[in-house]
Amino acid sequence: QVHLVASGGGSVQAGGSLRLSCLASGSTKDYYAIGWFRQAPGKDREEVSCINFIDGNTWYSESAKGRFRISRHNVENRVYLQMSSLQPEDTAEYICAKDFCPGLGVLKTATWGQGTQVTVSS
Repeated sequence: QVHLVASGGGSVQAGGSLRLSCLASGSTKDYYAIGWFRQAPGKDREEVSCINFIDGNTWYSESAKGRFRISRHNVENRVYLQMSSLQPEDTAEYICAKDFCPGLGVLKTATWGQGTQVTVSS
């Protein structure tokens, strides 16, 4: 059974950085992709970044480009999202998902993980 756990969130001031981690249980050899999403109170969930496990391609939302970087650590079964130059509008719960990355055209049945809260103060 797939189980994803996000961690690394916290409270930072504008301009600060955080590194989020998505830990996948079990083997990831059958994974197509892992994506990072976020949802702020009263807003729809939005895709932030994604990494394709087959070809290594990555995708970023316009708001994430140039500030966020997604990477994969094969041995640790983790996908990281390094976030820098954080702004108050980045405040949200960040959630990782298996095999659901619209930005990369991966639209299989999603498995959603637990989220981690990111709060950016001005």
